[in-house]
Amino acid sequence: MHTYTSEAVALLQQLIATPRVSRDETAAADTMQQWMTERGMMPVRIGNNLLLVCRDYQPERQTIMLNAHIDTVKPVASWTRNPHAADIEGDTLYGLGSNDCGGGLVTLLQAYRIMEEKERSYNIVYLASCEEEVSGVNGIRLVIPELPRLLNTTAEALAENMTAIVGEPTGMQPAVAEKGLMVIDMTAHGKSGHAARCEGVNAIYEALDDMVWVRSHKFSRVSDFLGETLMNLTVVNAGTQHNVVPDVCSMVIDIRSNEHYTNEELFEEIKSNVKSDVKARSFHLRSSHISMEHPLVKRCTAMGMEPFGSPTLSDQALMPWQSLKLGPGQSSRSHSADEFICISEMQNALETYISLLSDLQL
Repeated sequence: MHTYTSEAVALLQQLIATPRVSRDETAAADTMQQWMTERGMMPVRIGNNLLLVCRDYQPERQTIMLNAHIDTVKPVASWTRNPHAADIEGDTLYGLGSNDCGGGLVTLLQAYRIMEEKERSYNIVYLASCEEEVSGVNGIRLVIPELPRLLNTTAEALAENMTAIVGEPTGMQPAVAEKGLMVIDMTAHGKSGHAARCEGVNAIYEALDDMVWVRSHKFSRVSDFLGETLMNLTVVNAGTQHNVVPDVCSMVIDIRSNEHYTNEELFEEIKSNVKSDVKARSFHLRSSHISMEHPLVKRCTAMGMEPFGSPTLSDQALMPWQSLKLGPGQSSRSHSADEFICISEMQNALETYISLLSDLQL
């Protein structure tokens, strides 16, 4: 097992040294594809996404997908190290994307290699996806429509028979629910006029009641793992100069949904309670959850893991099948200066994945 971990660390160092900010992952995907091919694997490349399918794949069986993302955010200005140096100091590997989610990316790949050779009652596939940090159209959204053809099945059967383990940093505890995201543009309209003569209709005043409603409204359905659906007014713009009554007030609302609401339901509730115009930027980043009775969750709890709800978004939001997040590292390190992963965390993750998958009955 230590050999697999050493290989994973070396691959992660290569990836850290290769800038791979979202929408610019080609070189990193090339590196991973070459690494896989040199070890006898046959990845299917879809854009900059890499898919591996076990040699004993059978469409009628249940399928476990191991997924993590290749891309990173841009390094913040407060880094004190070279974010692409991939330095190791003791047990610690520093570098951009080491924690989010390079550690999960490479350990899940090694788990796939090991489990492909084992006898299983289920299929196993591996997906290294790109553009996760921006929920881009060329990431997992590009892959999902291709899977029925590549896996010789239907979209409906995949939604029913596939379960994903997403290697985001969770301290190797299973995130069984994840909040969704919807961004709404809200616009109040007035009529411009001269401020000195109190002419016109002030769009800011027209918006005030709606702002108060957004601040005070509580969505009634509360999740055991994710709590309330949260709504925040985050951007307000109005006016051009001090002596002109503004005719438009534009606002942005950030909504983090729990699994008890679809984004469409939330939109309709907001629309019916405000007088301003509202428009959702998209509906596709939905909340996700997996049943506590799912064999994968029950296996996690039998191993002593503690399920929790995650407030951060991942490719789970785009998956039409059940999923949970389980990966090395800590979410608090993500998108931060001097990001790091511990090599011992990667070793523990690989051992945990193998134990989890070896005794899994679907």
